[in-house]
Amino acid sequence: MEERIILVGHEVPDFEMEIYDPSTGKFGKFSLADAKKAGKWTILFFYPADFTFVCPTELADLAEKYEELKQLGAEVVSVSTDTKFVHLAWQRDEKLLENVKYPMGADPTGKVSRMFGVYDCATGLALRGTFIISPDGKLVSSEVNFYNVGRNADELARKMKANAYLIGHPDEACPAKWEPGKKTLKPSEEMVGKVYEALQG
Repeated sequence: MEERIILVGHEVPDFEMEIYDPSTGKFGKFSLADAKKAGKWTILFFYPADFTFVCPTELADLAEKYEELKQLGAEVVSVSTDTKFVHLAWQRDEKLLENVKYPMGADPTGKVSRMFGVYDCATGLALRGTFIISPDGKLVSSEVNFYNVGRNADELARKMKANAYLIGHPDEACPAKWEPGKKTLKPSEEMVGKVYEALQG
């Protein structure tokens, strides 16, 4: 039976993962149902493997934005197909990860990676996928890179700010490079072919 991959705009089925939480040094679990009950956004940050090379640079970059993302109402969970025990050892040993405080999700069976279409059957690893799930459980953003290209957490933070703004302003849209305080768009018949003018007003 073919597994269904979740597409942007669709509801994400509830799931759970074991985690290692570097902020407490303890193991635990992440539950999407619990995140929704708490009214939180969820950011899933898939990466190929612990003890590799590009991955610690990405997780360190993400750590620099973690507090900002939390202030926007989001919980961040990094995810690989490693176990929670390997997460603990890697975070403890790799100096680049000393400031990582967000939960590190363990997906050794690849179940969650498959849900989001980032599981690579040839390697048993996850591609570099970033997904933003709204507090009501809808997938609102999806980005997938191959193994050899790292991501930029600045752009993730920008997308999170835009999505957090739009949930309270559903009749508006955020143009390219939008940041809080900049002009948004209110799509209408009058704006067709006149976006330049709308952005100047």
